[in-house]
Amino acid sequence: MGVIGWGVVALPVLVLAGLFWKLKQIGKRYGQADWGGRFLNHLDGLMRVFCARFHRLEHEPLPVPESGGAIIAANHLSGADPILLGAASHRPLRFVIATEQYEHPFLRWFYDRIGCIPVDRTGSPEKAFHSARRALAAGEIVVVFPQGSIRLPDDGRKPLKRGVIALAAMAQVPVIPVRISGVGGMGRVVTAVFIRSRARIHAGPMLSVSGSRDERALMAIEEFISRGVYRDYPDFFDGDGNYIGST
Repeated sequence: MGVIGWGVVALPVLVLAGLFWKLKQIGKRYGQADWGGRFLNHLDGLMRVFCARFHRLEHEPLPVPESGGAIIAANHLSGADPILLGAASHRPLRFVIATEQYEHPFLRWFYDRIGCIPVDRTGSPEKAFHSARRALAAGEIVVVFPQGSIRLPDDGRKPLKRGVIALAAMAQVPVIPVRISGVGGMGRVVTAVFIRSRARIHAGPMLSVSGSRDERALMAIEEFISRGVYRDYPDFFDGDGNYIGST
């Protein structure tokens, strides 16, 4: 092979090596959450840049505790929701996702690496419940979508799954309600990640659940993730915005 031939071979290799090095540096610079390994930590940084630039994400840092377990309860608009939430948190998040999504042939390895918890919505959801409880007991942040599936704003409001309250009560951890809006690929799953957005994430005050039958907490969560405010339930909070709980 002549000099020109070697040059033709070497040029794309050098370009790819340079691109890989650049992406690695970006990931290292902007990564915030410690996922326990350099690959995921660098990917964390890349996803933050991607969400900020492509999805034009606006948010305040999610008010997760510096240590210890907590539940994030969010509305569910698309398959892009997890990366948007991850970009808004300085701690790693573990997502409870549907088994059919978890078993995706090309993404299963990634879901395993980031600790996703699959839930069988038609069979035995108890397994996911206990896995989430163990994660919370270990001091991790668990994300649940208590609407049960992707639900668009025009679909109307329906009762939330009560598991979020039961899980918080049994694990004795707070719940942080979060509303996601402005997602361009609403209703889509994988392709939603690649549809440009003007995404917004808005978190409400942390709620302390008084028991597995705390209807006030469940209504407050439903109100916030549906509207982003507690307009219908101002008496649930004191003058400092702290959740009062059941009375």
